[in-house]
Amino acid sequence: MSKKDSDYQPVYIMPEGTQRNTGKNAQRMNIMAAKLVAEAVRTTLGPKGMDKMLVNSLGEVIVTNDGVTILRDIEIEHPTAKMIVEVAKTQEDEVGDGTTTAVVIAGDLLRHAEELLDMNIHPTVIAKGYRLAADKSQKILSGMAAKLDLDDKDVLRKVAETAMTGKGAEDNKGHLSGLVIEAVLKVGRKTGNSFSLDKTDIKVEKKTGAGVAESELIQGIVLDKEKVHSSMPEQVKNARIALIDSPLEIRSLETDTKISITDPDKIQSFFDVEEAMIKRMVEKISATKANMVICQKGIDDLAQHFLAKKGVYAVRRVKKSDMEKLAKATGAKIVSDLNDFSADDLGKAGLVEQVRVGDEFMTYVRECENPKALTLLLRGATHHLVDEIARAVDDAIGDVSSAMKHGYIVAGAGASEMELSREIKKYASTLSGREQLAVQAFADALEVIPRTLAENAGLDPIDVLTELKAAHDNKKKWAGVNVFTGKITDAWEEGIIEPLKIKTQAVSSAADVAIMILRIDDIILSGKEDIPSAGKDDATTKY
Repeated sequence: MSKKDSDYQPVYIMPEGTQRNTGKNAQRMNIMAAKLVAEAVRTTLGPKGMDKMLVNSLGEVIVTNDGVTILRDIEIEHPTAKMIVEVAKTQEDEVGDGTTTAVVIAGDLLRHAEELLDMNIHPTVIAKGYRLAADKSQKILSGMAAKLDLDDKDVLRKVAETAMTGKGAEDNKGHLSGLVIEAVLKVGRKTGNSFSLDKTDIKVEKKTGAGVAESELIQGIVLDKEKVHSSMPEQVKNARIALIDSPLEIRSLETDTKISITDPDKIQSFFDVEEAMIKRMVEKISATKANMVICQKGIDDLAQHFLAKKGVYAVRRVKKSDMEKLAKATGAKIVSDLNDFSADDLGKAGLVEQVRVGDEFMTYVRECENPKALTLLLRGATHHLVDEIARAVDDAIGDVSSAMKHGYIVAGAGASEMELSREIKKYASTLSGREQLAVQAFADALEVIPRTLAENAGLDPIDVLTELKAAHDNKKKWAGVNVFTGKITDAWEEGIIEPLKIKTQAVSSAADVAIMILRIDDIILSGKEDIPSAGKDDATTKY
């Protein structure tokens, strides 16, 4: 006699409290989360993009329209939303700009995928079509790109200005772009047609209290430090610089030690020995004819006194990263053991001086000969402004170095995305089967960039897209949106130029994350509650 199903006890394979979403419900929830993240930054895209004010739990305020800064600082809980944030971080790490573009494209790819799911097209078919379109996009973008002449400073300046447009540096982008180009060309390494740059060699120092136009490029390093003793000189010409990463003070023993002195006369002897040890350290430095000492550790008060008497300018507690930059800028070697210190380890600078910036003193190491590390000193009226200027300059440095490293550039203003969309639609017509619909959807999703640029500028997106399509059909491949005039313009002639790598990386990253999200059909949440799901009212407010 067989048992009925009702006779069996239920079998639990997951712990109590586990939540599970499967099938279409899981896909809808994931797509909703991704679209919400994209919507969070979409209004910041382009020269007319709006800013976001981020206030953390401590009350600290950030005002920015930089995509990766926004996504990195808001607290995102949803696991799928975090995957979209990873797209922005990857874009930032690889190129340094284009984070908002990558996230917005990813969000629109999933929006179009949702429409295909409603047509009962299987997610793996959509994923295959997206993969075909993404691979084809790389070839199309490479084919439309123009070769960059590494010696063409005018084009490089346009790349820098394009990166800074709409990011708080509008009125001074000409001045700032000139500083960026000079800095990149100084510290970058050009070998034939190849170029490489370590962005950390360009130190960006921010100070409030002056206008952005007073920002300057220092041929050396600016330290947020003042001289350690008031008797030291205010400035040193033809500086011979010693970089020391060991303390100029008596070393304290690592274990607890007790010194017993039975004779009062020996107390003075004890102090005399310490003084003699410190004096020997200073004499060792003085023997090399160094007239500036930069110490990564502490400098004893007595050592400060002896150094001041010898006319040596000294600073202490300098960060390791700044020590490494100083070594590149001055040619000095960082010394760990004073016993092995010689004149060959010294670096050179034309001028070292203490300068009052705002209400603080800073040390300028200037006029270095052929420096391989520089400082961009950025000024601004408020902390919020100078922080945003720094983000704009960082994007410009990333764009210029990427353009020079990879050697190819394209036009911005939505021109590249529109031309790519047009070519992908042609490619879709050569396919058969349901993948064709996915490739067509991929092409439609790319139009989100010019559409968003138009919306953020207060223009009618339908009219703009219609005119753009007509221009590209007439073989005007660089036709883009001029958000200031509301007209369709030749973005290349307008000087709106971006590195090819921004576009290839954004399309590739967006497609990869969209495909990954589409292939998820089961979400198992262990011990977690309050994950936003599709259709819930609070899904629009909880990222």
